[in-house]
Amino acid sequence: MSQYLKRACAVVLAGGAGTRIRHLYPDLPKPLIPVAGRPLLYWICNSCIRQGVRRIVISLGYMAGVAERRIAGWNWPGVEVLTVREEAPLGTGGALRFAAAAAPDADPLVVLNGDSLLVGPLEGAWQLLDNPETDGVVVGVEVKDASRFGGLRFDGDGLLTGFEEKRPGAGWINAGIYLLRRRVLSAFPGFDPLSMECDVFPALLAHGVQLRVYCAVGDFIDIGAPEAIAEAGAFVNRHARELAG
Repeated sequence: MSQYLKRACAVVLAGGAGTRIRHLYPDLPKPLIPVAGRPLLYWICNSCIRQGVRRIVISLGYMAGVAERRIAGWNWPGVEVLTVREEAPLGTGGALRFAAAAAPDADPLVVLNGDSLLVGPLEGAWQLLDNPETDGVVVGVEVKDASRFGGLRFDGDGLLTGFEEKRPGAGWINAGIYLLRRRVLSAFPGFDPLSMECDVFPALLAHGVQLRVYCAVGDFIDIGAPEAIAEAGAFVNRHARELAG
């Protein structure tokens, strides 16, 4: 894994407005919602650093000034943390393309959603990049109720073939973590706003880009719904040892 970490950069997509939960914390952007004493964004960054990443670019949009002031006070020895601000909503795909320009020598890019957290080892995902034909890795996680999430479709060789519509019951969902070789950026559609799931990944698959699914073993939470915020503190406390800075 170290051969990739030397040049890797994490891009955290934290610019969304969080319309479904904005009424609960009207003075905070969603990634800064407090969870067990710290913003969820802090725990996401800390988890990424514990995996070995030493450069992070955080893409901000909604209430970016509030987030910038908070992030300025975070310090991890030996870790470079930058923020970029979207002047207009770019979507997750557009935000990734925009943020990647702040780390032009980074390859691969470790992309993380700023409103979800996976606690679990990702060494196996990095190992999939040992195959030079693999252009990227989409991390999946199995959940008991996939009704809030889009499912992943992949074949017997682990190649991503598409995304499923939201449906109840257990299933493998997109954990919002991607390891992407920089070369895939050239195949992104040229418009904004641009969604990773709805626009980018279908375009990549249509261009023959080889994306593999890594089925992670871990615990996952997404704070996109009010009921999930209530559970988030217990989630972080349950994984205090893995997330401790």
